[in-house]
Amino acid sequence: MEKSLYPLKFTPIYKTPIWGGNGFKTKLHRTNAPEKCGESWEISGVKDNVSVVCNGFLAGNDLSELLEVYMGDLVGDSVYEKFGNDFPLLIKFIDANDKLSVQVHPDDDLAAEKHNSYGKTEMWYVFEAEKDAELVCGFNREVSKEEYLAKTTAGSLTELLNYIKVKKDDVFFIPAGRVHAIGAGIMLAEIQQSSDITYRIYDYDRKGADGKPRELHLAEAAEAIDYEFYDNYKTSYRPLMNKTVNAVDCQYFTTNVFRFNMPVEKDFPEIDSFIIYMCTEGGCRIEYEGGEDSVTLTKGETVLVPAMIKNLCFYPEKEASLIEVYIKS
Repeated sequence: MEKSLYPLKFTPIYKTPIWGGNGFKTKLHRTNAPEKCGESWEISGVKDNVSVVCNGFLAGNDLSELLEVYMGDLVGDSVYEKFGNDFPLLIKFIDANDKLSVQVHPDDDLAAEKHNSYGKTEMWYVFEAEKDAELVCGFNREVSKEEYLAKTTAGSLTELLNYIKVKKDDVFFIPAGRVHAIGAGIMLAEIQQSSDITYRIYDYDRKGADGKPRELHLAEAAEAIDYEFYDNYKTSYRPLMNKTVNAVDCQYFTTNVFRFNMPVEKDFPEIDSFIIYMCTEGGCRIEYEGGEDSVTLTKGETVLVPAMIKNLCFYPEKEASLIEVYIKS
């Protein structure tokens, strides 16, 4: 009898940028995480950074190999028809011990033209934040391209940036073109299009590992930036216990917040997509349709549920908070 697909866990791909912290070790209890680790790529199809399965009979196979074999059974027929063997999302946890560079990402059209790549629309879910931690999202007023270029030349770009104090459970949607930066003392989950294209605008005159100032991409960014001012940059949602609440719904991904302190059964007959769960608090056990085994999730763990699985039962340890991600057809 052929073995069928099951909820998949992947070996984290760690990144150690200069702003990384030790939260993966101290807060998420990952003893194998490197020192000053800034990012854990949980699920990635990015070239040279393709995630490898670490549980079940498919352990050792990477995401590209799975897509070639299982196609729509893994990601959903509509997703496979659109993206083929390219996994469409990049899923990360980020630990910012120091502030990240101010940056912007291109949209699909600009990224295709300049880089033969997808653009990068993303979102953040903050699950740890020190007191008075803040991040940058957008400008603090209407800005022209000419003013942006003048401020970057003068080294005074920070005068235009919109700083926001953050707390646990805040959500920020960051469409391609929006200037942004994560601040120090923040751990968050990042859901984004599968692209690693970043235009760095300002980096506090920091030097890289080679002792030289890190490269900036001012001209490229000027073409990518959305210069409009928006009234509110924080995403509004109201979490409810034992309910799935939508936080972000865009063409690239749908993201819900799911909190529960009692067993919950979920059916997905209408969703023609994989579903990803990222645990941001507590822990749970997940039983699945047609499966003899269950899969467990603890804080800081991620699982990909194949599209062919349409029924799940969630059993919390005491209380759990999950981020639920999929792509609407």
